[in-house]
Amino acid sequence: MSKDQLLGEIRETNLAYLLLAQQMIRMDIATAVFRLGISQEVAEILDQLSPGQIMKMAASNMLMCRFRCDDRAILGLLTDHNTNKPMTASHAAVLMAGQPAAGLA
Repeated sequence: MSKDQLLGEIRETNLAYLLLAQQMIRMDIATAVFRLGISQEVAEILDQLSPGQIMKMAASNMLMCRFRCDDRAILGLLTDHNTNKPMTASHAAVLMAGQPAAGLA
């Protein structure tokens, strides 16, 4: 994959993430804050972005979303196929809920 292709993929991912995040926030802000791992303040800002602002943010060469499963225990729960799936998914959600929300620096 060339550098230009990689940057194109990042921009496409950013656009999809920002549009999904905004839709989730507009449907149910409390659930969106939990599922996205963002603060209430960030959610309110995303909710107010115009389509042009979203396009401008998406055009960045920096990935807007981050990989939240950076904990070995959470990754183990989500990838373990030998256990009770509903219980492990619930346990992973509880562990992820305990992580701090991403806020504005």
